[in-house]
Amino acid sequence: MKKSLPLLVASALALTGCSIADQAPDSAEETQPTVTIMTHDSFNVPDELIAAFEDESGYSVSTTSPGDAVAMLNQLILQQDNPTVDGVYGIDSYSAPELLNHDMLTPHDADLGSAEQYTVDADTEDQLAPIDHGQVCVNIDNEWFDEAGIAPPETLDDLTDPAYEGLFVTTDPTTSSPGLAFLVATITDQDDWQGYWQDLLANGTKVAGSWSDAYYSDFSSAGDGDYPLVLSYSSSPSAEEGRTSSALGTCTEQVEYAGVVDNAVNPDGAKAFIEFMLDTEFQSSLPEEMYMYPVNDEVALPEAWEQHADLAEEPITADLTEVAENREAWLHDWTDLYENATS
Repeated sequence: MKKSLPLLVASALALTGCSIADQAPDSAEETQPTVTIMTHDSFNVPDELIAAFEDESGYSVSTTSPGDAVAMLNQLILQQDNPTVDGVYGIDSYSAPELLNHDMLTPHDADLGSAEQYTVDADTEDQLAPIDHGQVCVNIDNEWFDEAGIAPPETLDDLTDPAYEGLFVTTDPTTSSPGLAFLVATITDQDDWQGYWQDLLANGTKVAGSWSDAYYSDFSSAGDGDYPLVLSYSSSPSAEEGRTSSALGTCTEQVEYAGVVDNAVNPDGAKAFIEFMLDTEFQSSLPEEMYMYPVNDEVALPEAWEQHADLAEEPITADLTEVAENREAWLHDWTDLYENATS
């Protein structure tokens, strides 16, 4: 999520040091080494934080972004034998198992503290460090539903009801991180997920290529679109000042991770970067800069989040081992289903 709203905008970096000074170059006369981090296209950090990290650590930060978590995973796999980055940030819960399956990471050595509760599992907690979390949910244009005199949906099942025909826009799970999370949620929640998707598409659901297209072009509240229901995040309503809300019965948890790439040129710099992102100052920037919840339990949320960014108490929770075993097959089956439904 991002600045003007969940998961958006790109560029900008930052960081602030945290027990990483001992990893700096031996001599101030040496050329400042660069640490290169692959991020998703919503990476947005205050410049002063990046400057503080560079000053304290002695590393110059460079970032590259091929897209969202799905695109990042694909790019990392392509360059596995000859990596061009030292670390990665933004791999989410549903792409993380596939990344771990490719054995592409080396231990990050960071003290996770309260973030440990968000690790993929105990066997891989030294490979991927949780940095932030959120929930992917259907967002509701409250004003549209009030004016239409229709009660908004509450669950995934509701989305196939004729009352909501042509009202929902989601995102392609093969190209979109929230789209993948939503697909996994439907597979977890539904006995016949393919039948569910056939009903969903038959009910006029639109599938957009990206979150930004769905939210800023198709969603009636944030843009001039025709869809008052959009797949987004539980934090999105905090930027809309109550104009939108989340259907909490549709939410699924999403955690974003960082890791050190095996055979990296500068693994120490990547480790320092991860330690910084776990530091309180960076964690405090997450809600307003990237619209994600910090994994540091001691960080207070902004007032708008307390009022509008509700989290589902019982989100749809997938078995990540099952995701790891079936992710590619699910995406293949979904693609066939979608092409048949739209041809």
